[in-house]
Amino acid sequence: MASASATGRKGGVFFLHGEDEFRKERAFADLISAHLEPGVRDFNLDVLRGSDVSVETLASVIGTPPMMAEWRVVLVRDAEALAASARTRAVIEDVLERTPPGLALILVARIPSGSKAKFWTTLTRKARSTEFAPLSQDDVPGWLMSWAREHYQIEVDPDAAHGLAAGVGADLGILDQELAKLRDRVGAGGRVGTADVEAAGTRLPAQDRWRWFDLVGERRFREARRALPVLADQGESGVGLVIGLGAHLLRLGLLVSGGAAALERVLPPHQKWLAKRLRPQARGWTEPELRTALVELARVDRLLKSASFSDEHLLEEWFLALEARSRRAA
Repeated sequence: MASASATGRKGGVFFLHGEDEFRKERAFADLISAHLEPGVRDFNLDVLRGSDVSVETLASVIGTPPMMAEWRVVLVRDAEALAASARTRAVIEDVLERTPPGLALILVARIPSGSKAKFWTTLTRKARSTEFAPLSQDDVPGWLMSWAREHYQIEVDPDAAHGLAAGVGADLGILDQELAKLRDRVGAGGRVGTADVEAAGTRLPAQDRWRWFDLVGERRFREARRALPVLADQGESGVGLVIGLGAHLLRLGLLVSGGAAALERVLPPHQKWLAKRLRPQARGWTEPELRTALVELARVDRLLKSASFSDEHLLEEWFLALEARSRRAA
C-alpha cells in the first residue's frame, strides 16, 4: 500500500487486513505519522478495540473533530469484531459514504477464514484497502533486502538475505530486529554479507535451500547431489525440495524462452529481483534440457507421494540422470 505521505492523499477510511501482523502494524504507524505531528497526538489520536468498544463510543469518537490540528486519527484494532453488530456496521458504512472532515479512520482486522460477509466486501471496495497476507518462504529474502534498504539504509547481499531467512525463519518481527543489529554493525549506508550475519549471532544452515537451487541452476549437479543428506538432516522434505526445484527450473525456462522481462512479469513483487540474478544460470540451459528435467522431476514428485523409496534415493536418481546427460552433451 502506498502510504498517505507518499501519495499526498490523507483522510478517509483505511482498511488494513490479513494475517501478517508485523506489516499491518508498520502500515498503521506510518499512516498515523503521516497525519499527526507528535505534539498533537495526545489530543487527536484515539485507539480503540473492536471487541471492547460500544456503538455509542465508536460513533462519538468518530464524530469528534480535530483539536488544534488538521487531522484526527481513529485507530480500531480487532475491527473484525465490528461485523457482529448491525448498528456498529451501520456506523462504519455511514463513514464510508460521508467521511467527516479531518477524519482518518484506520480499521485493522483479520477477516475470518471463509467469511463472505457483505461488510468485508463493502470495506474492501469503498475504503483504501490493503491485504497483508503472510509472505511465502520464497518472498522473505526479497522482503529483507527491500526492507533493509528502505528502513535501515543498508544493502543486504542476496546470499546474506538467503542465509538470514534460512537461519531465522519467516517471522518478520524477529527479522526486523536482526536487521537493526546488522545496521548497528555495518552502519548506515553499509553492506551486509554472510560474514556479518554470522558475526551478529545468526547461525546459518550448513546448506540453505536457495543456494542449493542455485547449484542446480549452475549445473553443478554433483555438488547438489552430495548436499542432499545435509538438507535432509536439516529437516527439508523431498516434496518441498521438488516443489522448489520445479519453480527454479520454470523460472530458468522463462528466461531462456522470453528473457528477463518475461520472467519479471510473472514473479511476485518480492521475487522480481530474481530475474537479474538468474540470467547467468539460464545461459547454461536449452529449452529441451529444461523440459526433460521438469518431466523427470514430475515423475520424482509422483513417486515421492506413492512409492516406498526414500526421498534421498529418488532425488539422487534424478541428479544422476542429469549428470549423465551433461557428460554426453560435453
